[in-house]
Amino acid sequence: MKAFAELLDRLILTPSRNAKLRLLVDYCRTTPDPDRGYAVAAITRDLDIMNVKPAMVRTLMEQRVDSVLFQYSYDFVGDLAETIALIWPVHGAEQMPDLKLSPVVEELRSASRSDGPKLIEKWLDQLDDQGRYALIKLITGGMRVGVSSRLMKQALGDYGGKDVTEIEELWHGLKAPYLDLFDWLDGKADKPENLAPSPFRPVMLATPTDEEELAKYTPSDYIAEWKWDGIRVQLTSQRGVTRIYSRTGDDISHSFPDLVAAVDFDGSIDGELLVGHMRNGKVGTGTFSDLQQRLNRKTISAKKQKEFPVFIRAYDLLQDGQEDLRGLPLVERRKRLELFLQHLPTERFDLSKQIEFSQWNEIAELRLNPPDPVIEGVMLKRKDSVYVPGRPKGPWFKWKRDPMLIDAVLMYAQRGHGKRSSYYSDYTFGVWSGEQDNPQLVPVGKAYFGFTDEELKQIDKYVRDNTIDRFGPVRSVRAEPQHGLVLEIAFEGLNKSSRHKSGVAMRFPRISKLRWDKPASEADWLPTLEMMLN
Repeated sequence: MKAFAELLDRLILTPSRNAKLRLLVDYCRTTPDPDRGYAVAAITRDLDIMNVKPAMVRTLMEQRVDSVLFQYSYDFVGDLAETIALIWPVHGAEQMPDLKLSPVVEELRSASRSDGPKLIEKWLDQLDDQGRYALIKLITGGMRVGVSSRLMKQALGDYGGKDVTEIEELWHGLKAPYLDLFDWLDGKADKPENLAPSPFRPVMLATPTDEEELAKYTPSDYIAEWKWDGIRVQLTSQRGVTRIYSRTGDDISHSFPDLVAAVDFDGSIDGELLVGHMRNGKVGTGTFSDLQQRLNRKTISAKKQKEFPVFIRAYDLLQDGQEDLRGLPLVERRKRLELFLQHLPTERFDLSKQIEFSQWNEIAELRLNPPDPVIEGVMLKRKDSVYVPGRPKGPWFKWKRDPMLIDAVLMYAQRGHGKRSSYYSDYTFGVWSGEQDNPQLVPVGKAYFGFTDEELKQIDKYVRDNTIDRFGPVRSVRAEPQHGLVLEIAFEGLNKSSRHKSGVAMRFPRISKLRWDKPASEADWLPTLEMMLN
């Protein structure tokens, strides 16, 4: 437990992505099985401890400390694990030399609901404050150390000298403590068989572009599609199991049981998840706000499913039965996709239509006047492009409709006034600047409206859960490439400014959307704003 606790502490205090990778690789190299496997599962939030809940820990805390004092402390600190680690009163129990991680996990996983709290209480008495912090993080699953599941998989790839895409495709068929995975990474065994019935296939992403950039390319080499304002997903159904993955590989099937129930095929579709509405016998598209009614929910009521039905606008076909199509040119995959969709229910699946054009200026004009308000731009894809993971420059481009929209990362929050005085409702946000391998956030604006009351509560909770420092009434929020809340910011104009570190100042910024689905690393960079100035 000591090594795991030290790892968490060092990750929290390390802002650099590359430095975090080194810490994770070193931990895997120096920590024996099965401890390192359980640590990986805890950090990627793939560790299930079913019979021990955060509420049990709160109850234990209130038995040791006055409930009012605990609540005041928790409100000030903003993190349950840190609060308990600091104020847990030890009643004469002997501290253990080093409580091992694997016995803790295995005992918790096998403990009954009545025995779980007794184990936790015993260990909290035996651990120091650093160990208590790690134990509570292990139980609650909310690490908040700036390490995403993708970054952890990259660290495993670096450790074993493997491509991260190999690990991503295996991941959903693996189980903690990942002994077979580490045997392969250590060179002791062959690559594990992919046991995931519907594996995730790392997605191919598009590069932002503009008219000047496109002039370097030949229009006839590309096809164009509308860029719809939903969320990018991958729907895979194989071996009788259907899963819906976000573009980062998270299984979000539980939020869309109606879509899962409509699947009756073997294959894998890449597309945009949208809310559908029947209009004159045809499926129309709802807004991103409609889709938010279903995102990040563990269960969806029948009423919500009926009110906000979802469908997939298909972009690509990655797998057809047992055949992997990713190595085929886009035009061939497109033909296969058209045939594939003919056998699927039209209220749940449709084809992303191509836009006819011959010159880039035609695309520029169409982009400004799309046929549907839910369209946010155009996608441009080389006809001969194969489907490869990541964001290679050249094969695929995205050109957003409105240049006065950016994706920024929440950096600071301040309490509001009047009826908002108990909420953190005034937000400072930033974009990335500096080197690609060591990005830094620079503030570019502030906003305090554009969100609903329900969204205000969600952001307020996020601020409290992710506070890393305080400056009077202002809280500094954890904001790193692998951990942060992305806000889509709409604004009316942009000016040069010598008063701001970024060199730009926004006119009338507002929060357009909360992008819970988007990693902080995919927020915009300062050169994007500088290009808008021109």
